[in-house]
Amino acid sequence: MVNTAVDPVQAGNVANIAGAAVSHDMSFYGMFMHADLVVQLVMGALVLASLWTWAIIYDKWSAFRTIKARSAKFESDFWASEALDKFHERVKKRANHPMAVIFVAAMDEWFRSRIRDISTANLSQKLGIRERINQVMIVTRNREIEKLENWLGFLATVGSSAPFIGLFGTVLGIMHSFTAIAQTKNTSLVSVAPGIAEALFATAIGLFAAIPSVIAYNKFSSELDKLSGKLEDFSVEFNMLMSRQIEG
Repeated sequence: MVNTAVDPVQAGNVANIAGAAVSHDMSFYGMFMHADLVVQLVMGALVLASLWTWAIIYDKWSAFRTIKARSAKFESDFWASEALDKFHERVKKRANHPMAVIFVAAMDEWFRSRIRDISTANLSQKLGIRERINQVMIVTRNREIEKLENWLGFLATVGSSAPFIGLFGTVLGIMHSFTAIAQTKNTSLVSVAPGIAEALFATAIGLFAAIPSVIAYNKFSSELDKLSGKLEDFSVEFNMLMSRQIEG
């Protein structure tokens, strides 16, 4: 006859394990709430960094998109204009992108330093005017590029550090889980899995914050390099145009 009696101790352990498994909510919110306090702080910081990253991504994407459209229209209007003076008056009130700002700054310097009769100016005076206009365009271009560079450093920092911050939270979470296992002396997978899952959740959040940051940083850095080159080309072309007028 087969003995079907169940060991009460074993049955109690099974019940405790089942109860522990049921008590753990394995949703994202549940894993966050059951994590250790330090791990929660790490997760919270990474979530905030991720939200701020997406805000920066949207802002930069919108800014570069707008600048591209406005610069293309400005160049078309600039080369189609017959008189720079009239074009300057029309653009000065709505210089809302880097190329227009550079043009307005150069024309303002031209009006400030222009000699009453440029044909009577000597070579030194002409070279001085051309050099000042060139320097104004360089300074203005650098200032506009610096404005667009704002917060790109934050994207680079999040992209490089978020995985390690998440890993730090994971290590702390696993250490906490192992400490709990040692105290309860229960090494079953059912009791170990929830704690490890909560710890790994920190790494997942770190990667979620880092991956978009790295992609966005590379994309916007490339766009910034293209725009910088385009502004430099415009500055050179405009400087040549002004040189012809100065030299008569």
